[in-house]
Amino acid sequence: MKIHEKYLEALKKFDDYVTVSQWAEKVGELYPELLEKAEREARNHKKPSTGLREISARISSWISTGDFDKYLEIDNNERPRKVKFISEEEFEENRAKGIEEDLEPITRKEKEKEGEDSFLIQEHYRHDEFKNIQKSFKNFFAIDFEIDHAKALLNKEDAGVHHPDNFQLLLKHHNAKKNNKNWKRFTFEEQVIYIKKVVELQQLLHIQLEIEVNNMILDSLLARLKVVY
Repeated sequence: MKIHEKYLEALKKFDDYVTVSQWAEKVGELYPELLEKAEREARNHKKPSTGLREISARISSWISTGDFDKYLEIDNNERPRKVKFISEEEFEENRAKGIEEDLEPITRKEKEKEGEDSFLIQEHYRHDEFKNIQKSFKNFFAIDFEIDHAKALLNKEDAGVHHPDNFQLLLKHHNAKKNNKNWKRFTFEEQVIYIKKVVELQQLLHIQLEIEVNNMILDSLLARLKVVY
């Protein structure tokens, strides 16, 4: 068995994501001869090192150069990054999913254009006013709202449409969590409660954020939102 195959065999022993150091420890546990060789190499280094550090560095290098791409699923959301062994079938599924996700912005833009092409004049106004209100919350309150489609445009079972009746304001973080799921649209009263709670949080940090929470501006924006909601 080749060395890289032994490394992959060690990774297969885990059922979930592991760090590179955990992977290296398993390599040393299953293949003591590899650990012994790495210890000898470490002793020849000018900088102090260990066999486990050498194995970890080798794994990390292989990951970075893409040598293990077909066998690994990498979670870059954590530090240190974590990896998991995947089968060839899982790799193909992930590849197809990745292509689909790359094309999502294009598909979404196409659906938005299709919707806007059919807007009546008042729907164009409502659409533009939603965007203006969204920008005002960013400018005056440092709140990063996004215009969400309550019924998601790319939902596979029941796709929504690009229309003001389907719009609501969500924080960027919440919108990312929602992704392509369908949520019941806020009533206007629920939307106001949501916005005021977010503004209330900003008030706690207004000094650090260097903003002034102005109730007159807030009331004006909510009044404008009510007209187009």
